[in-house]
Amino acid sequence: MVSPGGPDRTTEHMSEQSTLNRDVSDAAEGRRLQAVLLDMDGTLIESEHMWAEAEAELVAELGGVWTGESHERNVGSSAEAVARYVIDLTGAHHLTPREAADMLYARFRAKLADGARLRPGAKELVTMLSEAGVPVSLVTSTERSLVQTAIGGIGLDNFDDSVAGDEVAANKPDPDPYLRAARRLGVDPGRCVAFEDSVVGVSSAADAGCVTVAVPNHVEIPAREGVVFRDSLVGVDLEWLESLVADR
Repeated sequence: MVSPGGPDRTTEHMSEQSTLNRDVSDAAEGRRLQAVLLDMDGTLIESEHMWAEAEAELVAELGGVWTGESHERNVGSSAEAVARYVIDLTGAHHLTPREAADMLYARFRAKLADGARLRPGAKELVTMLSEAGVPVSLVTSTERSLVQTAIGGIGLDNFDDSVAGDEVAANKPDPDPYLRAARRLGVDPGRCVAFEDSVVGVSSAADAGCVTVAVPNHVEIPAREGVVFRDSLVGVDLEWLESLVADR
């Protein structure tokens, strides 16, 4: 979750914070599967319930009621997008979206203090990719300040790169996060496999041209041409991933 603000698309190639852990250009060279791009919240870590609690607490403080439907409508969205929804819901127009987002982040950060539980198969997937030499990037809507703590159960240093929500021109469902991740790795988005658990995330990855694997968690994801569905990350292997890009 993060602010969708940022530079205009015409400045997409602006200077970016370097989070590359190694040069992956040689690893991708000549491979049909050039990289795997992974969403974080709800896909790799079980954090959506913490977001829901943080949202409910903020809305209650502002005099409103946060329902399960409210949370489902905002799963995968940036913090400022959720903040705008909260402001409209509660009538707290004395707050800016950034101010409300900061209040939301403060509550989420407190809940994250003890770490986030990993989704089944998450650590095994990242380990398998690393051992196979397949470049892997974390592509999250969460802001950079929270990423390292949130993904601590796997370790940010086990990813070749990461793209946070406050480092993109436009956030999910815009394709920019996945286009940016592929560009930073020096790979073709069409030969990347992306994993997502939300409607906005699936739209972002699919519209970027990635082979997209939907792993629904807290929300139902409508069927979409070209999107592959799995019940979990358990059992994902290199042969299956390579089969997804065999015709690309």
